[in-house]
Amino acid sequence: MSFKKIGLKEPILRALQQEGYKEPTPIQKKAISSIMKNKDVMAAAQTGTGKTACFALPILEILSNQLDKTNIHELNALIVTPTRELAVQVHDSIKSYGKYLSLKSVAIYGGVSDVNQKQAINKGIDIMVATPGRLLDLYHQKAINFSNVKILVLDEADQMLDMGFLNDIKKIDKYLPKDRQNLMFTATFSDPFRSLVKQFSKNPIEISVSRDNETGKNIEHFCHPVDASNKAKLLIHLIQQEKWNQALVFTRTKHGANRLTKKLINARITAVAIHSDKTQNYRTNALNKFKKNHIQILVATDVAARGIDIKNMNQVVNFDLPSVAKDYIHRIGRTGRAGKSGKAISFVCNDQQKLLREIQQLLNQKLPMYPIEGF
Repeated sequence: MSFKKIGLKEPILRALQQEGYKEPTPIQKKAISSIMKNKDVMAAAQTGTGKTACFALPILEILSNQLDKTNIHELNALIVTPTRELAVQVHDSIKSYGKYLSLKSVAIYGGVSDVNQKQAINKGIDIMVATPGRLLDLYHQKAINFSNVKILVLDEADQMLDMGFLNDIKKIDKYLPKDRQNLMFTATFSDPFRSLVKQFSKNPIEISVSRDNETGKNIEHFCHPVDASNKAKLLIHLIQQEKWNQALVFTRTKHGANRLTKKLINARITAVAIHSDKTQNYRTNALNKFKKNHIQILVATDVAARGIDIKNMNQVVNFDLPSVAKDYIHRIGRTGRAGKSGKAISFVCNDQQKLLREIQQLLNQKLPMYPIEGF
């Protein structure tokens, strides 16, 4: 089934063609047609399967048809994301897919001044992408009117629950019209997620294109045993020996990210760290430079593990193993996207065997161990 057969209009098809989209992915085929039939949807798919387009494309189709009739810009679709980076990325996708439509959209998130965000809202918008905190802040300032919202999207809903946003989500639900379409997207159908769905939606269509523990079949796993004191040296060795063009490197702490970045720069490797202590503008600029290949290594805490779409990312490095096994899946989902191959490289210290076992148990596979001479 092509995007045309799903029922998308010509301006959207033209934009998709320019973005290099040929055929819808399995989850897109299932989700888009259901959403366009005004059904509530709960969907789970591993990262890199095109989840954003699943809701962005039908929203653009539905709202553009409505705008053709009314010619009034009202907030009709609200998309809530857990992180600022994901809000920016989802908004960029909406602008790309909808560039030949007259719809107006805005991204609302904290860490920056709200002046420009308020100005955009005042001019009239159809679609808002927002993080929970800033969204509620502007609503309480009476800067946002929810009365016309017809579609609510919770993107990466399981991460929102992990980050403690449940009460914020409940408040947003209370402020929105009850008669609306609810679309919930997640990496895993966890019990807390299913509990949330029950509060929000009646009889949603359930779509899943992967098991909860599935990682991309085109990702190759490598584990390197190493002493903690030698991890930075090993990373520098791999970057230089393997001639990596780029890599995304995950550390467990903010201080660890800063420390590692300094060591890489001292080794004449261009690197930048992003984490929650960095300003939003800094994080946005760092990501943009990395995406444009101006920076070789992006060092990140788990703030960047979800939703960040970096094209042609050949390897992801777990400099520190994640303390929660399922975060391994979210981290390595940055590589091996859209059918391309990728490498997941993990540094394993002696005291991390329990973490490694938990990851292997979740994946239902043993990860190969490759000792490197001298480390």
